Amino acid sequence: MYISQILINHIDKPMGFLFDKLRIDFKIESQNDYDIEKQLIIYKDKINFPIYQTKKENKKEQFYELSLDLEPMTRYIIELIIYNTNGEKITGKSWFETGKLSEEMNGNWIGNSDKNLQNTLFKKEFNITKKVKSARLYMTALGLYESYLNNKKIGDEILAPGLTDYDNIVQLQTYDITSLLQEKEKNSLIISVADGWYKGNFGFDGGADSIFGDHQLAIAEIHIWYQDESDEILITDDSWETTSGQISHSSIYYGEDLDLTKDIGNWKKVKLSNHKKNIITDRLSLPIKIKDKIPVKTIIKTPLGETVLDFGQNQAGWLEFFNKLEYGEKIKFEFGEILQNGNFYRDNLRAARAAFEVTSDGIEKWVSPHFTYFGYRYVKITGNFSKFSKEDFIANVIFSDIRENIYIKTNNKKVNQLISNVMWGQKSNFIDVPTDCPQRDERLGWTGDANIFSNTAMFNMDVYAFYNKWLRDIRNEQIKFNGMVPLYVPSMKSTDKGAAVWGDAITFIPWNIYNFYGDLSILESNYDSMKSWVNWIGKQTIHKNLWKGSFQFGDWLALDTETPGSPIGKTDGDFIASIYYYYSAYIIKESAVLLEKKDDVKVYESLSESILKEIRSEWVTPNGKLSLDTQTALSLSLKFPILVQQHKDRNVKELVKRIELDNKHLKTGFVGTPYLCQVLSDNNQHALAVDLFLNEDFPSWLYAVNLGATTVWERWNSVEPDGKINPEGMNSLNHYSIGAIMEWFYKYVLGINSFSPGFQRVTISPNFDYRLNSIDGSMDTPIGKLKISYKVEVNDLHKIEINISCPFGMIIDLNLPRTNKSTPISINKEIVYTDNKSIMLKTGEYKISYIPTLEYIEYYKVDTKVNEIIKNKDLVKKIGKIDSVLNFFKDNPDEVNGFLGTMSIEELSERMPFINVPSKNMIKINDLLKNTRILSN
Repeated sequence: MYISQILINHIDKPMGFLFDKLRIDFKIESQNDYDIEKQLIIYKDKINFPIYQTKKENKKEQFYELSLDLEPMTRYIIELIIYNTNGEKITGKSWFETGKLSEEMNGNWIGNSDKNLQNTLFKKEFNITKKVKSARLYMTALGLYESYLNNKKIGDEILAPGLTDYDNIVQLQTYDITSLLQEKEKNSLIISVADGWYKGNFGFDGGADSIFGDHQLAIAEIHIWYQDESDEILITDDSWETTSGQISHSSIYYGEDLDLTKDIGNWKKVKLSNHKKNIITDRLSLPIKIKDKIPVKTIIKTPLGETVLDFGQNQAGWLEFFNKLEYGEKIKFEFGEILQNGNFYRDNLRAARAAFEVTSDGIEKWVSPHFTYFGYRYVKITGNFSKFSKEDFIANVIFSDIRENIYIKTNNKKVNQLISNVMWGQKSNFIDVPTDCPQRDERLGWTGDANIFSNTAMFNMDVYAFYNKWLRDIRNEQIKFNGMVPLYVPSMKSTDKGAAVWGDAITFIPWNIYNFYGDLSILESNYDSMKSWVNWIGKQTIHKNLWKGSFQFGDWLALDTETPGSPIGKTDGDFIASIYYYYSAYIIKESAVLLEKKDDVKVYESLSESILKEIRSEWVTPNGKLSLDTQTALSLSLKFPILVQQHKDRNVKELVKRIELDNKHLKTGFVGTPYLCQVLSDNNQHALAVDLFLNEDFPSWLYAVNLGATTVWERWNSVEPDGKINPEGMNSLNHYSIGAIMEWFYKYVLGINSFSPGFQRVTISPNFDYRLNSIDGSMDTPIGKLKISYKVEVNDLHKIEINISCPFGMIIDLNLPRTNKSTPISINKEIVYTDNKSIMLKTGEYKISYIPTLEYIEYYKVDTKVNEIIKNKDLVKKIGKIDSVLNFFKDNPDEVNGFLGTMSIEELSERMPFINVPSKNMIKINDLLKNTRILSN
């Protein structure tokens, strides 16, 4: 037994973060289940007596919530002690360190007298004459910044101070600079600032310049504590110097131009600014870092003669290269996601220049941009390439410092690629805010995308702290808009009106986070904002207890639109808006119960019930049929409790019928996609959900995989079957939204079906399917690593084998399908019977096997459609030996995905005059179908 992790406010060893509340989570690794006692002790650094100490207690929860009067610029040591029944005492330690807290900065905002500089440098030289015990740099900037002490970069963070509404929130960073100081020597601190999100061109529809200001500024304090117990503070003041740096142009969309031949000189006194300081606050943003490095996969010479690097993976970050150019030589790198006709392509980036241009100083060294980033797989090089090789280039992958949670491998390589694509989409877009895309002239925190993906995001990565910061950004915007949530956050001073699903991010995401992590503080922090959003809706609607009369995105990018070229699907936008209005009110009621706000429980219970009643009156017929016939409408009505219980089966049948009419393919957009397969699996239609998931032609998730995608696309067909980019435009090839399908996969295929907030109790209910007959998965839950793997149809007896590793502190309720009270189940070689109940598992490793009451192998049927049969080449050959009926599809391959492909062979023979299968041949074909197994992958 040992303590494997201690987190403070869901962060490992946070330094300089905002500590409004204090929560300490921990994970215990153990092979066995013990009764234990726990004790928490907190010390101030270098002080031997505790400032906080609990008694030893038999505490079930693996977290502590406490209130401490914290002091600024102070490190606190956490000691966690576990006593188990074996008499062992296990200790784990960690720490956190406060920043300035509520203490105002002593430093001044400083700038250069020339507001038009693209890269402002600030310098301070100082001497140290005594032995240093510790030292910190507290700083931030208006613009993006990096700082260097004695020519070494301070920290590994990039793109600081992150993206916020700089008018109201400027985040302060804290750096430990102890090891960089030179004792008894001159020290030189240089700060480099560029436009970034603060001043550079940014925003929707072409963006705007100087959104928050037109002058790059910095503010800093150096605190030095000496071994003789004295201390010293150096602040930004008029003793600092300033000049222009080597970056001649830089912004998020533009990219960066770097002139390494430019001499750094002509230092002059800084200009002090009276810019307000009360907007400076300790950080909530996780640092953005280089999280991975990808080598060049291949160097391409295109038909147009271009030199293009292919990194093999679409991602976000920047290129680093080893400079071998002569003094004054220039090289330009342009970034793109896809090739067209074998040539470099970047038109889907729209107005984003997205380039990195360097003028060489003739010195061999690694060179990269500083204050921008790109979304790309391919890099076009213009300039002298003759001296370079593959090894001279590296792709630095950047995203916020978030840990990956989950690992999944299946028997299906294409599904494995899809899982990778979804994870890479999240990495590429979780750069301080959850952006829509990392490559074009957008990269905004679209609230709708973040909302629908939030559950998948939490399975994939530990995103509590990431969302916590962004939710503060939303709350800040709501103050300006009287409760309205903008379409993207920060709003970059846009005045667009709010919309359903998008604005409901402020209710859904905190609720989802609470239910995942079990930390009530996320509801406490956002509760008033949740209310203000729902109250804002009530003031906007023209129909009481429904949301009508406002612009809505509807089921964005659905495929059932009745207006050619429109990105808004067929599902009534008012219906979607009203459902989200209802459920947001319901979330507030449930939150009020947890937060013990009794008056609000009554108010929002009444409101949610009134909305539900009105939705049923407006869109559900008296006999219980939903009046809207779209996949999304039916999915929403079944996922949210719109339908009364006795009417659910009828509408499940309507959904199945709708999918059949849609040729067993999805038609959903942003709103319906997360729920379609979940609703099917919840209502005994899991095989159909797997059908949709494993489809490989358009529209499907694997369609993009078959076309070589390494991330998720914005549209179902951002690239057409011939490899051409979709001519309708708006084609991001790195857009995580429809990757929300993975929530279904984790819950229904892997089997982590439901869980109590914080994962102390988990229901595992895998839905087995022969096509996905081997699954290996693990997930770092908030209390420990849960492992699940299984194999279906292991032998001729149709045996199922399952391995489960249950972490300490978790109880698992295992539900095994196709068993009854007489089914013998082997658990670690002991036979048990379920009596039709769940099997309870506690800490430990479990090897489980049983023979299901009904096999999982699927066989073709007489009514199997031709487009399903065609996928099995061996079966097609066998049918060809009986009859030539399928030759028509060999001669007309487009018909496979057309109307004729949706018919069975028997239907074709009966209904198509040009296809006639003799009855004796039909009998043989039908017998062959009924005795042929459907391929498992």
